[in-house]
Amino acid sequence: MTLPPDLVIFDCDGVLVDSEPLTNVVIRDNLARHGLELSLEEILETFVGGTMAGVMQEARAMGAQLPDDWVDCIYEEMFAVLAQEVEIIPGIVEVLEALDQASIPYVVGSNGPHRKMEITLGRTGLIERLRGRIYSREDVPKPKPAPDLYLHAAAQAGVAPGRAMVIEDSPTGARAAQAAGIPCFGYVAETDPARMTPLCDAVFDRMQVLPGLLGL
Repeated sequence: MTLPPDLVIFDCDGVLVDSEPLTNVVIRDNLARHGLELSLEEILETFVGGTMAGVMQEARAMGAQLPDDWVDCIYEEMFAVLAQEVEIIPGIVEVLEALDQASIPYVVGSNGPHRKMEITLGRTGLIERLRGRIYSREDVPKPKPAPDLYLHAAAQAGVAPGRAMVIEDSPTGARAAQAAGIPCFGYVAETDPARMTPLCDAVFDRMQVLPGLLGL
């Protein structure tokens, strides 16, 4: 592990923007309307970090009666809520400013679509800082937990995987970093640390400590 790293790759949802509590409620309520009642804790444990296509497949296997256009429909519900309510993760602006001061580049790598990130990063004021450095599972053959997205982000920056660092909040994303050979720090403010610790080089629950962990 290289500290400070030559590149930091941030997941988006739950790391840059506090979108997951909002979208989890949308998923819970939508699935209940389609015959599958789950608690928010069950939603978090089962689906967070994956793709909505993956949620659809898993929910159907659990008994939800979902229409074929469900992914498009659920995204429209999510986008409407996020555009009105999503907020920034406390302390992340200071992390980005510390990276700027250290001249360390950073990018975004998310399983979410570009349109979703345009909404969430736009509303929170991060979009201009990150534009041109935002990568989605739409840009690669396979989403997380496959390594494709993180390897693509590192390649675009011209940085060897072992010299980069991923910041993740989900086991799915941490497994993607592991598969890519990229060290990973796990943000566990909303995630059970026991699920992240075996997959990460370190875990932390406040963004304020991240610059120190990165060796800045």
